[in-house]
Amino acid sequence: MRRRILPALSLPLALLLSACVSSSPHNGSGSSGSTDGKGDVTLNVGDQKGNDEAVLRAAGQLDNLPYKIKWSTFTSGPPILEAVSAKAVDIGGVGNTPPVFAAAAKSDIKVVAAKRGTADGEAILVKKGSSLKKTTDLKGKSVAVAQGSSAHYQLVASLAKAGLSIKDVQVKFLQPADALAAFTRGKVDAWAVWDPYTSQALRQSDGRVLTTGKGVVNGLNFQVANPSSLGDKKKAKVIKDYLGRLRRAQDWVYKHPEEWAKVWGKETGLPYQVALDSVKRTNGTRVYVAVDKPAVASEQEIADTFAKLKLTPRRFQFADYVDTRFNGDLPPSTSAPRTYGKGS
Repeated sequence: MRRRILPALSLPLALLLSACVSSSPHNGSGSSGSTDGKGDVTLNVGDQKGNDEAVLRAAGQLDNLPYKIKWSTFTSGPPILEAVSAKAVDIGGVGNTPPVFAAAAKSDIKVVAAKRGTADGEAILVKKGSSLKKTTDLKGKSVAVAQGSSAHYQLVASLAKAGLSIKDVQVKFLQPADALAAFTRGKVDAWAVWDPYTSQALRQSDGRVLTTGKGVVNGLNFQVANPSSLGDKKKAKVIKDYLGRLRRAQDWVYKHPEEWAKVWGKETGLPYQVALDSVKRTNGTRVYVAVDKPAVASEQEIADTFAKLKLTPRRFQFADYVDTRFNGDLPPSTSAPRTYGKGS
């Protein structure tokens, strides 16, 4: 029986459903949303609540669109990639882990764009009164994490950096809703999670950061397209324009964190201050970068890690699932993300 969550501490349903995990049941089929623009070419885009459509609209990047964008909303990254592979949508935005699992399943996808943010929102949290002070203190302790998620990889990598393995801790595989309840009630010693859950727990659940993903995770998010869409000259031209609009929208977010936090909060149900915390900690720090060899290598490391843990069915070359034609003059993937400075 699923634990009930204290209402004052529960995250909005839209966010609980948008967890970037590979182990989610693949039943998050997209619901048709609005259509923007005009023209004889339609770009079918897979999106999550409060993500690409919301930020493009807020930044004014859907104004005077010379082609149509038909939006379909999905619950999480994995079903977006299923839709991309099935040609139900042309392109969609996901985190750094769903493409690994999709590629392992031999899905028909190509990573075409990347953005990198700080790893401050990828964190292992403990309660403020916890005796745990460093990663090595986790030995023998219980840690909640969503199986196959970016946080799962961050937990494995953080433990390895501290000289421990995943077998040295008691892993409790819980999705964010149940993990939040367990963490809040002290049923687990720590919680490996990502923003905006990190910001939520720090502000509302008496949480404290034990360690972050800095130096152990790549901080990447991706746009992933169907190869047949990329093979269509008209669609490819539209995809290039769409990616340019996303870059400009991300620039707008960085320059207008408070305005975006209000929009994002309204879209997702996040309290304004939690949304603003997440924007300044993670969301607003992202910058579009090239899908280059270092980016591919870091994803390969994730793929190999999950294969070793037997969470994916096979080993493969992540480079086979990448299309670099839109890199242009974008900075390398190792470029430092933006920052709002201390006290932000």
